[in-house]
Amino acid sequence: MLKEFSWPFDHCPLPLAYVKVWACIYLFRSNVHMPSVSNSSEPRVQGDKVTQKRAAVSSFWRLPRNVYLLLLFTTGKGFQLSIAALTLNYYVHSLGYQPDFIGVFSAMPAVGACIAAVPTGMLVNRIGRKPVLLLTAFLTPLMLALCALVTSAPLLLVANLIQGLVSTAYWVTNLPLLSESTTQEQRVGVLALNSFLLLGIGALGNLLGGAIPEFVAGLLHVSAGSTIPLRWGVFSAALFTFVFGLPLWLLQEPRGLDKATSREAASEQANEVRDVRAEQSSTWLFVKLLLPDLVFTMGEGAVVALIQLYFVLRFQLLPGTLGIIFTISGLAGGIFSLTAPLFVKRWSKLRLVTSVQYISAPLMVLIGFAPTLPLAITGEYARSFLRTLIEPVYAAFAMEQVSDRQRAILAGCYAVTWSIGFSIGPTIAGWLQSSVSLSASFVFGGFCLLLAPSLLLLFFGKKNTSMQ
Repeated sequence: MLKEFSWPFDHCPLPLAYVKVWACIYLFRSNVHMPSVSNSSEPRVQGDKVTQKRAAVSSFWRLPRNVYLLLLFTTGKGFQLSIAALTLNYYVHSLGYQPDFIGVFSAMPAVGACIAAVPTGMLVNRIGRKPVLLLTAFLTPLMLALCALVTSAPLLLVANLIQGLVSTAYWVTNLPLLSESTTQEQRVGVLALNSFLLLGIGALGNLLGGAIPEFVAGLLHVSAGSTIPLRWGVFSAALFTFVFGLPLWLLQEPRGLDKATSREAASEQANEVRDVRAEQSSTWLFVKLLLPDLVFTMGEGAVVALIQLYFVLRFQLLPGTLGIIFTISGLAGGIFSLTAPLFVKRWSKLRLVTSVQYISAPLMVLIGFAPTLPLAITGEYARSFLRTLIEPVYAAFAMEQVSDRQRAILAGCYAVTWSIGFSIGPTIAGWLQSSVSLSASFVFGGFCLLLAPSLLLLFFGKKNTSMQ
């Protein structure tokens, strides 16, 4: 059994207490809604509902310690991703490299993740999840620091490739661990909170990513867009991953998982002949889930991976201003993602996801062709809000389509499709920005965001309609 935290936070590290407070506040807001006018004719019904909702909130406090440790590491990961996204490509640009090379450079982490996704899953099964997560918490900042130190094109590509290789463990293990450690009632809330910490709270890293180069530039009396200040920005991204990864030493390996897995494996081998058709059906189900996600991530990768550089080249922004813009975008979008359970109550998950993707397509084109900075920022904010809204909804929809034993496999496959999409997307975008125009990559991204929901509706639309 996984060790659980108990109230109060006497024996809980301060950062974990912080995550726990956020968890309680979010679950309380999403589950407890007190009526403004009481109905005396139904006191027992209302009392039962309040009791059930309070029980749901109370159960959230008894989540395994692993959940809070993973949420804490997710927070640090969010800071690392946002700071690196703001400063790393900018740093490479300060070395004199053009968008076509930067597009390939941006694709390297995704290529590394694609290569490492399956081997990482095998390594997890062999040595356990805790050692693998500790390795990624140590090696990821090391490789990021190396990216900030090298200047030649081959070394930059290799360092960023290895950074993607060692970062894969987080993406492969985080979602299955959170899903396995929560009940069905808790899962949507935990996934939404995880998304909020990654994309919302982590977006504050944009502010730091812009402020640190500005601060260093002031000390050295140089431009904030020069190499040395931006190098220190990348160093700060590496530091966040390392510091927030230290509490992972407290992570507990789920001891009962290996036995349960071996029993399931033995049972599956015994029924292998009878389950041939079921396996074929599962394979086709995986294809239907992964193909739209691949197209979607190609479109996202074509825009998101180079969006900061686009604002620099199009509107000549410095790191400080750029950091403020994307801090507001990420934080507000992360907060908006917490409303996902409310939208799911009104619309089905599939309808919400596809509608948001269709709306996001013209927003991408708007950003790419916006004649003024305020209009481009407005389009980016709207796109970010909608994107973060469907993040937990899309994850929950996918996990609900497969059996419990297939969820970890599906999460690993999603890591692969994300890797391929964020390899192809930025590469195409970099070529389009260098060979055609800066706006051409946004047209490509918008096309992908029209194709992805169309595929989802083709594969799951009839099934979703029949279930309603």
